[in-house]
Amino acid sequence: MTEKMKSLREVAWAENVKTIAYALLIALVIRTFLFQPFNIPTGSMIPTLLIGDYLFVSKYSYGYSRHSFPFSLGFFDGRILGSEPERGDIAVFKLPTDNRTDYIKRVIGLPGDEIQMRNSVLYINGKAVPRERIEDFVERDAAGNARGHAQYLETLPNGVQHITLDLVPNGLGDNTGIYRVPEGHYFMMGDNRDNSSDSRVPSSVGYVPLENFVGKAQIIFFSTDGSARIWEFWRWFGAARYERMFDGLN
Repeated sequence: MTEKMKSLREVAWAENVKTIAYALLIALVIRTFLFQPFNIPTGSMIPTLLIGDYLFVSKYSYGYSRHSFPFSLGFFDGRILGSEPERGDIAVFKLPTDNRTDYIKRVIGLPGDEIQMRNSVLYINGKAVPRERIEDFVERDAAGNARGHAQYLETLPNGVQHITLDLVPNGLGDNTGIYRVPEGHYFMMGDNRDNSSDSRVPSSVGYVPLENFVGKAQIIFFSTDGSARIWEFWRWFGAARYERMFDGLN
């Protein structure tokens, strides 16, 4: 091999490394400051979010904290360049008890609010949140058998409407004491009210500090029903839930 060919090969190798480095840097910037993908592993947000949904979270919606960076490696405290979460937002946050685990819930209580559940009805500052019974949520098991669950259209005080699931009337989390949300914190709840570990459980979640917010869930970009394993590429098309793709979230 001539010196010229060696030199050309070294230049090509260096250019490839540079291109990969630029691509990784761009991806890191997008993930840190603009959008980050998340997947839904549990049913706590059914019917709004299903297991197997993949969504984009906007990092800029609430500004930036150390939790905006990979592995929470930020070099400052508090938040910068952001606005506060609004009631009804679907938000990803770091679990306050470990500051590592990502959770996704709906913002229900703002700083200073009083939150309570009475007989499956949500109360905010002493007033019942209106809810309307709608058609059942139909769940199918692996054998295809269908089972219906009660759904309600809930209207929060700021007019945001969303659907909640009621698996067990007057279940464990359907009658609570009054939660008084501290300043700088938020009360988060899952839409699947009887199957959600959220701010109603102080030992596992509790009140969420503003600093722990990662971003606001914006859109579902992919969804799979889980019937195809990762290596079963020939089954991917049949497993995809096309009707959920590119659905905006509210």
